[in-house]
Amino acid sequence: MRFNPPLEEGRLIRRYKRFLADIETVSGELLTIHCPNTGSMLNCQVEGGQVWFSRSNDPKRKLPGTWEIGETPHGRHFCVNTGRANGLIEEALRAGVITELNGFTELRREVAYGQEKSRIDFRLDYPDGPAYVEVKSVTLGFDGVAVAAFPDAVTQRGAKHLRELAHLARDGIRAVQLYCVNLTGIEAVRPAEEIDAAYAAALREAVASGVEVLAYGVSLTHEEMIVDRRLEVLLGD
Repeated sequence: MRFNPPLEEGRLIRRYKRFLADIETVSGELLTIHCPNTGSMLNCQVEGGQVWFSRSNDPKRKLPGTWEIGETPHGRHFCVNTGRANGLIEEALRAGVITELNGFTELRREVAYGQEKSRIDFRLDYPDGPAYVEVKSVTLGFDGVAVAAFPDAVTQRGAKHLRELAHLARDGIRAVQLYCVNLTGIEAVRPAEEIDAAYAAALREAVASGVEVLAYGVSLTHEEMIVDRRLEVLLGD
């Protein structure tokens, strides 16, 4: 996924009201831009840290730009814009990067399904039946550790999605939880049990029901983002 034009660089002054960020550009311009992330961004944002943002020429927009990439206190880069994850994964699926899911004949997004009236991120159709793939964007990391964790805040919606996947798997339908790790310097991902024990329990129950769990890492620059490597999944006890 290329940024065209490439992202501009700045410095974070503050993030507030969840969706707003004040920044200073390299030229000294002070801007308030959109922060497209509903999570806590735990261990990610740091005042004074580097930011990379896209500008908008849309006169209907209230804010002039969008915060796309940030720098953590540990010097890692992370994708702020959670809306990028599904586009990245679609590119990777179509390019055959996610080898476990190769061979599909059709890809559909946001398909209604499930007992709790959900929408799956991707339905992939194969000659022998469909696969349902739920994507989560991961940015929570820890200093000195190459293991990321999900979620960064309690997520009842995330647990609901795992229940839906588990129902599918028990019915003999292929179901996949895919973590898109939008944080550099990571080799593995785990459930953040210390933040949301219910989600961690739901993940282990889903795996016991037959849900597949995959994790892939993303390389980030001011010019592009690309899914480029398989990561280990650590489920714990």
